[in-house]
Amino acid sequence: MAIKFFNSLSRGKEIFKPLTGNEVHIYSCGPTVYNFVHIGNLRAYVFVDLLRRYLKYKGFKIRHVMNITDVDDKIIQNSKAAEKSLNEFTSFYTDAFIEDLKKLNIEIPEIMPKATDSIPEMVELVKILRDKGFAYEKNGTWYFKISKFKDYGALAHIDMSEFKTNWDGRLTNEDIYEKDDVRDFALWKAYSEEDKDIFWDTEIGKGRPGWHLECSAMSVKYLGQPFDIHTGGVDLIFPHHTNEIAQSEAAFSKKFVNLWLHNEHLLVNGEKMSKSLGNFFTLRDLLAKGYNPKAIRYLLLSVHYRQQLNFTEEALISISSTLQRIYDFIDRLKNKKDECSSGNNISQAIQESIKQAATEFDSCLEDDLNISGALGAMFMFMRTTNKLMDSEDIGQDGIKAARDLIDRFDGILGICSKEKDLIPPEIMDMIEERYTAKKNKDFAKADAIRNRIKSLGFILEDTPKGTTVKPVS
Repeated sequence: MAIKFFNSLSRGKEIFKPLTGNEVHIYSCGPTVYNFVHIGNLRAYVFVDLLRRYLKYKGFKIRHVMNITDVDDKIIQNSKAAEKSLNEFTSFYTDAFIEDLKKLNIEIPEIMPKATDSIPEMVELVKILRDKGFAYEKNGTWYFKISKFKDYGALAHIDMSEFKTNWDGRLTNEDIYEKDDVRDFALWKAYSEEDKDIFWDTEIGKGRPGWHLECSAMSVKYLGQPFDIHTGGVDLIFPHHTNEIAQSEAAFSKKFVNLWLHNEHLLVNGEKMSKSLGNFFTLRDLLAKGYNPKAIRYLLLSVHYRQQLNFTEEALISISSTLQRIYDFIDRLKNKKDECSSGNNISQAIQESIKQAATEFDSCLEDDLNISGALGAMFMFMRTTNKLMDSEDIGQDGIKAARDLIDRFDGILGICSKEKDLIPPEIMDMIEERYTAKKNKDFAKADAIRNRIKSLGFILEDTPKGTTVKPVS
């Protein structure tokens, strides 16, 4: 079978084939580093991690670029409020972002360029657009003239007659009213006194790049044009990715990206994540509650990337027991090995089970990364193998082959290795029991469970964001 992905541009599944040999070029929109990323952001990064891991599993070489947006309005405002330089402020949150990726077992992209390191390429792109008649300047700010680009909006399938200005909220009223057309977007923003010492003095004027310009310049710089795959959340389809296409294709008169993959929104308790609703979480918030990072990864991974994901703490708690099933299976394989016959011995039943599981796992992921089907194939293999180990000698080579298959699966899933120094599963079970007791207003039982947990060496703290757990110091 051939690998198929759903292309947001064509609105259909397409057979995937790299543009150049066996190397896949991927660009992912990374974070704007003015704060810690939230779990909605992290869903996008877990999704692209699944994508790149699967392509590597299929034998492709990966060249993956994920940008760091380290200059924009919020960054400037927040860095000034913190009385820190742009670099000092953004470096802190960039390091925190990379730390979050590692905690969720997300592979670090091959290239993670900062926007501020590609200013010359951005200036050059504006100059090309200017010379081709796609860009114009007003009071030091350069704008893209979308009326000149006939295919504008194709990715978002928008009706240009209903197109409104400033969908991304990154333009000021001054920007809007001084443009030739209210639909045009800023490529390069003129310096204002509010920017203080954050500016670049360039051939196109004193100022700083617009958000859309940054990604076009960096993707072409590191991957060329066209490249294979561009990823991001559905909220970036318009205007960000739409504007990337316009400025890149207008500048170089050729296709920008071959395949667009977008992940759907993440909800929390069935609602849009919001600080006012008390359902806004960073990874640090969840880890402070004692949740296993592998459980967080599993939940972010387990729903197909083109479906909305409802993130709940109850689901995280139940996933801990799901992971324990995997760990128990791996431990059983290890312990069973000495009981099996040695030498070149593998039962036919386990050979057939391994072959079937590998085929089903692969065919599911070939179909637009059908992760639920792939997980189902793995758990079915575990059930079958447990039954075989109960009923027959599958051989030491059979044990090794079964473990090797789980390791191959985990090369894509990244969930099967145990975490060290985590809150034990039995403590998490008691926390769930206490949660149910409080929900039923059985506060005496809830207090008794809290005391039992404390006697086992862990302290619970109830906060506005929920309950945190930590070992007694």
